[in-house]
Order: sequence, then structure tokens, then C-alpha cells
Amino acid sequence: MAADRRVPSGAAGGAAGLVVAGILVAALSLRGPIVSPTPVLRQIETDLGIGAATAGLLTTAPVLMFALLTPVAALVIRRAGAELALMITLTGVLIGTLLRAVPGFGWMLAGMIVIGASITVGNVVIPVIIRRDVAPERVALVTAGYVATLNAGSLLTSLLTVPIAAVIGWNCALLAWSVITVAGMLLWGVHLRRSAAQGDLWGERFSGAARESAASVGEREADALTGPVPVPLARGAARGGSMFRHPVPWMLLLAFAGQAAVYYGFATWLPTLIADDLGVTAAAAGGLTAFFHGVAVVGAFVVPLLARFTPRIVPAVAICVSWLLLTVGMLVAPEWAAVWLSFGAIGHAGGFVVIFSTLVAIARSDAEAAGMSALVQGGGYGVAALAAPAMGALHEATGGWDAVLVASLAVVVAYCVLLLVAVTASWRAPR
Repeated sequence: MAADRRVPSGAAGGAAGLVVAGILVAALSLRGPIVSPTPVLRQIETDLGIGAATAGLLTTAPVLMFALLTPVAALVIRRAGAELALMITLTGVLIGTLLRAVPGFGWMLAGMIVIGASITVGNVVIPVIIRRDVAPERVALVTAGYVATLNAGSLLTSLLTVPIAAVIGWNCALLAWSVITVAGMLLWGVHLRRSAAQGDLWGERFSGAARESAASVGEREADALTGPVPVPLARGAARGGSMFRHPVPWMLLLAFAGQAAVYYGFATWLPTLIADDLGVTAAAAGGLTAFFHGVAVVGAFVVPLLARFTPRIVPAVAICVSWLLLTVGMLVAPEWAAVWLSFGAIGHAGGFVVIFSTLVAIARSDAEAAGMSALVQGGGYGVAALAAPAMGALHEATGGWDAVLVASLAVVVAYCVLLLVAVTASWRAPR
């Protein structure tokens, strides 16, 4: 059965390389389409005649899809197969991008919903493909490349949407990013054709007993990987009792909700906040926002490095300090925004690692780890979906961003308390 999960060694140089290339190009379309409207959000508000709270729904809708549709995504993967599911993801992102180009806020929101639903499938299926088709010794490297490319997609759209919009308008600028999605579809289509021709996709690997075996593996993996962050499952002892009686998963759920809320709230309003508070152009604000997403590429590697040489609590403390520096710094010294954003990017990327490493530490079985992952991510993204409209409404009510930053700081303080208590409690968790 294990053999069915990997590309045969003889194909490693060709097929596996094509798989990795297809994954990385596809990853550019799994965050960029969500972030791309944010640098021109003020123009969107003006042209469509909507308020800030309503505009916040444009990034809320995809995040809400993450929370609601993960079980559906797992079903799509089981029915369609991993390779076809990724093509469905890219096709859906393209359709959503075309929909939001139709004039009117309703069409734009509908497009973002389709984009979010499609990306939910990609969030789940790419880790499955990596675990199955990449050699074990390269899984960590490819996964790191995947996470880095997710942030690269956000960086590109944050940096270039405003200059493109200045030439062709914001509506066409958002549509222009479909070029990357089409490139991903073409490259992944080449992989599908090559796999079919070699019998890797629909041939011997999926005939008779091999088909049944691979389907079984795919089902277990789709169940286990319930969100955009691949969760390394613990191999524990027999289950006993209910995971819902353990306080740590609930603390991690609330911590993840706080982190995701602040991140997606900032990701939505950061260009507008920077432009308003610093008096810079939209292009400069977009550049600083791109810097925020770019540093997150490095941030993902900070926690594993610290965890290798220090006790488990040290990375958690470092992440908490990073978030506090972001919110306090933006409140008291916004002119140093680049410094505070670099810390915030590390806090965001590293916080994912701390939360899910803690989850794995207390899980006693694969099924329990999968259930906890679904609980934490589903509930966390559900709460985070409210962040952008809430921040927009608070900004409208107060006429500034100080109240938004104070509220964000309060959320971060609660997040730090929950995370540190959860990490400490995980040391005493029964195995």
C-alpha cells in the first residue's frame, strides 16, 4: 500500500518534477485572488457605492468558505481523485475571477465566494499530493516551497495590483491575475496528460486492487488534512475518552480564531490603514503590504529553527511577542510600519506552526488528530470571517483606525494567554 502513495523512483526526475512544478504554480492562485482586491479597496468602495463594512465581505467570503466547505472538499477529492481535484480548484478560481469582473457588487461577492470554495479544495488536496507523490526525504522541502509560494502569490498581487489598476482600471487589474491561474491549469494539464499516457493516473495504479488500495489511502489522507496547513499526524496509543473533554483543543481553537481574525482583518485593511495613517500613495501602501506577505515566507521557518534548539514554550513566546509588537507598534509609532509588519508576518506564519505542533503533541491517534484539526480550523476560520467587516464597521463608526488597532491588541493579548496556557498544558497531556 505504501508503494501506491509515491511516484516510482524511475519517474522521479520527470513525473515528480512536473508534479512539484504544477503544485508551486497552482499555489500562486491559492491566496493571491483573495488578497488582490485589498490594495484597491478604497476605489472599489467609491465606484460601487458601498461602505467599509460591506467591502470587508470581499475577503470574509473566502475565509468563510474555508470554514464551511472543508468536509465537502474531502468528498470532492475522494470522488474525483487528487489530480482532477486540483484542476477543479484552478478552474473554479478562474470562473470566480471572471465572475467578479462583471459590474456590480453582487457579482463581485459571488466571484469571491466561488474563489473561496475552489481554494478550499486546493487547500486540502495539495498536501495529499505532496505526501503521496514526493519522495519522503523531500516532503519537508516541497511543503516549505508550497507555503512560500502561497505567500509569494499574496506578495505579487499586493505589490502590483495598484500599478496595473492605474493603467487599465481596478476591475481589469483583478481580472489580469487570471493569467497566473491559466498558467497553472496548462502546466497541471500537461501533468494529467503525461500521467494518463504513462498509466500513472488511470492505468495500473488505479485498476483492480490497486485502485481500491489507493482510494483507501486517499480517503484517509483527505480526512486527515482538513485545512490549508498540512497537519503531521501523531501515531499514538489507543484512543480513550473524548477529545472534546480535553481543554487544550478548545484553547487552540480560540487562539487560532484570534490569530486568523487579526491576520485576515489586517490583510484586508492594511493598505487602506497605511495610506490613511501615513499619508502615502496607494502604490506605496501596497508595497508595504506586499512586504508583510513577503516576510511571512521567512517566518514559517523561524519556529522549526527555534523548536530544534529550545524548549517548546520558547517559540510560543516568540510568536506572542511578534504579534504584540505589530499591534502596539502600529498604534503608537505607525511611521515604523515596516518594522512592525515584519514582526507580524513572522507571528502569523510561525503561529500556525506552534498551534498545530501543539495539537499533534496531545493527539493520541490519527483519527483524533484529524478531528482536532477540523475543530480548530473550522471554528477558527468561522470566527475569523467576521473580522474584516467588523474592522470596517469600527473604522466607519469612529472615523479612524485607532479603535481598530486597540481592538486588535485586545484580541492579540487574549490570543497570547490562550496559546501559552495551551502549550504549557500540552506538556501534561495524557498520551
